[in-house]
Amino acid sequence: MQITNDNKDVSSAAGSTFNYSESLKKPDHSFLNKVIKVERYLNRPLASLVVRLVYNTPITPNGLTLFSFFLGLLAVFSLSQGKYIYFILGGIGIQLSSIMDCADGMLARSKNMCSEFGSHLDIFLDRIMDFSMIIGVSVGVYRALDNENLLVLGFLAAGLYLLQVNLFYLTNSYLQRKEKGQTGEARALMLLAVMILALANRLDIGIYLLLAEAVIVNIVRTIYFISLGRKKS
Repeated sequence: MQITNDNKDVSSAAGSTFNYSESLKKPDHSFLNKVIKVERYLNRPLASLVVRLVYNTPITPNGLTLFSFFLGLLAVFSLSQGKYIYFILGGIGIQLSSIMDCADGMLARSKNMCSEFGSHLDIFLDRIMDFSMIIGVSVGVYRALDNENLLVLGFLAAGLYLLQVNLFYLTNSYLQRKEKGQTGEARALMLLAVMILALANRLDIGIYLLLAEAVIVNIVRTIYFISLGRKKS
């Protein structure tokens, strides 16, 4: 999500009334964003309530980005404790972090405060949070079930997820794609799934699902990248 340069003059950036339509991202026609609608129908409407509250305050989009990040880290810590009450708190915290992750971009776009730094800050912190969340879930499941195999599988899933992300950005770099937010809906679905599985006390299922997804996506992206080279040869 494109976020703000906090040095920009907020008073001249936009009017004093929040406009929901102006806060939305440009339509993304990627396959995932056509199929998944978690951000569109859940996160963005809820995030708009946050934006309305802070719209005429000194709070900046980058401030919301940092708040979302630290809220996510607190949720990760809770998920890592291995007790059901902490799973509940962590799952809810993860979803709140996901909603706040929409609010920063919406505030920036509605106040015309988007910047490359803000956009990259959001991506940078999201990747740290996602990786930390997988590790936190793995540790929490291990503590809850005392199953070393799940801990190993969780760490493997984290590594494959990191590889998946790298392959995605490397492919985009090769294709010189400048669009951002292509994975927004997929990430929103992943965080919502974490909350649901945490409330159901079945985060172990999440480890299996993520591991399977990461293996499949890495294979598909590798084949796709090789096919790009063949097309140009």
